[in-house]
Parts: sequence; C-alpha cells; structure tokens
Amino acid sequence: MELAFTCPDGRELQGTLFQVPDGVERLGTVVIGCATAVKANYYQRYAAFLATAGFTAITFDYRGIGESRGGSLRGQTIRWYEWGSLDIDTVLAWAFAHDGGLPVNFVGHSFGGFGVGLAERADSLGRILTVGAQHAYWRDLTLRHQAGHWGRAALMLPLIPIFGYFPAKRLGLMEDLPAGVALDWARSRKDFTTAARGPQRTALLAHQASVTAPILALAPDDDSYATLPAMERAVASTPNSPSRVIHLHPEDYGETSLGHFALFHSRYKDTFWEQSLAWLKGGDWV
Repeated sequence: MELAFTCPDGRELQGTLFQVPDGVERLGTVVIGCATAVKANYYQRYAAFLATAGFTAITFDYRGIGESRGGSLRGQTIRWYEWGSLDIDTVLAWAFAHDGGLPVNFVGHSFGGFGVGLAERADSLGRILTVGAQHAYWRDLTLRHQAGHWGRAALMLPLIPIFGYFPAKRLGLMEDLPAGVALDWARSRKDFTTAARGPQRTALLAHQASVTAPILALAPDDDSYATLPAMERAVASTPNSPSRVIHLHPEDYGETSLGHFALFHSRYKDTFWEQSLAWLKGGDWV
C-alpha cells in the first residue's frame, strides 16, 4: 500500500506500508530507514518478511531520493540532518498515530541507523536495530578507506556547482544526491550536529539525548564504513540509550565477505533476518 507523508515544512515523502496478513497476530510496527543514496525499494523484501511475521512495516524515500526526489535536484536546499529531523520524524509521527497501542521499532541501515537519533519522536521508540550505522567521519575509517573517502570527496566537490547536485547516476554510483547532502557527506564532521547552527543544533542534540530505546548496532566485520570506532561514535550520539555493538563474521553466514549492503538481501532470510526478527520481538541477539 502506497503512502504519502507531509513534513512540517510542506515537503511530501513517498513510502510503502507492508501490512500484517489476516490471521497473523500483529506485534507492532517497524519503520525502516535507508542508507544514503539508496532507494526504499531496496528494503521491500525485508519489510515484507517483517509483515508476514507480525510487524507492520514502513519504508520511505528521503527528500531528494527515489520517489521523494521532487523533480530536478538543481536548486533544492536539502541538508543531510533534515533526513533525520524532518523525514524520519514525520514517518515516525504517522507510525505512532496508527500503532494501535503496540510498540513502534526502528531498523536503520547506514545513515538511517544514525539519523533516527535526530528525530524528535525517536524518544518513544521501543527498540532500534542498526546495520552498518555511522555518519562517514573519515578518521573512523581504516587508512586505506580514508584515501577512498577523500577520493570520492574530490570527485564530488567540483561536480556539485556544475550540476547543482551530485550526479551519482551518471557515474554509475547509485542515486543522485542533493547538493547539501553531498557536501555534508564530503565535509566528514567528527560531531555530525555541527552541520546545523544555533537553535537547530540545540534541537538535534536534545533529540539525541532524549532517545532511551535499547540499540543493537550490527555490521559485518568487513564493512569498510562501519568500523568499530564508527559504530561506537554513532551509538555514543544517543548517550541515554543502552546499546550493544557487534561485528558480525561473514563465515557465520556461509560467506567470505558481506560488506555494507548484503544483509538486506533475501538470501539471508533464514539467518540474519530471523535473528533480527527475534531481537525486535524482545529477545536476545544469538
């Protein structure tokens, strides 16, 4: 079922609702937050899996991405933190308004797992599961991948003023990025909230401090973005949430490599997906 969400600034987002089948006990809601430059439909199989298990699931595209692109990106003033403070928060508001008194949980991939802490309504979440969550601070990367980060930044910076956005699709690199988001990524701040100023930054810090849901932060140990320092920095941004950080081993999933994106692929339905489901239901990670 297709959904439209209207943010406080009037921006409209597009999403999809995956409903629990008739005859299955409803356990709650799971909102899924995307990685940067990844469309929501990448997570549709995982969302459908959660729905068949009893969780109403919601996927959505951030402003400027996929079905929420909103036409040409040239001239659109979108900041990375707005994906959390406005977009994730708006979808959470809808989820809480339709929760039926059941828990609302969050699953966030990459930026989605960090960005949820920027949302005001994250203070009412039941559980937060993150996969590869971090905000691309370059010093958290290995030396080899630090060079890669700055190489990508060097590619981005001259192209943004020419096109008015980062034309990732033309380069075969996933989704185009709004200029503000691409610049925020390229600048790679140690403290993500310094991308905002004055009252906006104060609000972001307050939102992060208000989150108290338990966080399970996961990533394959060969994820070049989600190193342990990067994951620990992400969970430290929500200091009042009990958190557990775990690096997963590809060999435990019958693989030699998993990287940053693999775990949402349907071939992990009987392994990682089942593990995540058990934790979202209130169990332990095993």
